[in-house]
Amino acid sequence: QVQLVESGGGLVQTGDSLRLSCAASGGTFSGYAMGWFRQAPGKEREFVAAINWSGRSTAYGDSVKGRSSISRDGAKNTVYLQMNSLKPEDTAVYYCAANRYSAVTAALTAYQYWGQGTQVTVSS
Repeated sequence: QVQLVESGGGLVQTGDSLRLSCAASGGTFSGYAMGWFRQAPGKEREFVAAINWSGRSTAYGDSVKGRSSISRDGAKNTVYLQMNSLKPEDTAVYYCAANRYSAVTAALTAYQYWGQGTQVTVSS
């Protein structure tokens, strides 16, 4: 059974950096695209970043573009999201997702597997 487990969230201050990790297990993820989404209280789940199976293609949501970087380590079946210059509006639960069809996409419905999420809180 496919499992995605996020880690690395926490309470930080405005301007700080944070690196989230997503460890995948229960399948062969080398051909999967991976994505990060976030959801703040009272808001819809929002696309943050995605990376294709090879790591050569990435995409970012407008709210994090220029401040974030997504990467993957195939040997560890792990995807990372490095976030810099954090702002209070980045406060949300961050979810990792896997798309077995390998394409980079911002569409929630394209992802078949989801983690439980990790809370990121940015204080002002």
